[in-house]
Amino acid sequence: MKPNPKSHLLGVGLDNEDGHKRLTRAEKFSIVGGSEETHDKMTETLVKTFEDLKIKGKELEDTEKDELVELLDRNTPR
Repeated sequence: MKPNPKSHLLGVGLDNEDGHKRLTRAEKFSIVGGSEETHDKMTETLVKTFEDLKIKGKELEDTEKDELVELLDRNTPR
């Protein structure tokens, strides 16, 4: 797989009913919208996923789609 220097994950929450605008930005991901709970869960999921990638010595650009999906699923709070 050829590295893509512009790889970035985007999380979008659609369940916001309180009118609050939520935005979390990091080097390799952005999260917009959502209720406080949803936004926090998405943030936790991505932070833990990038921690796991770091432990494996990988960057987002080096990660196969299937591996990324597995990490995201494993790191999603239940």
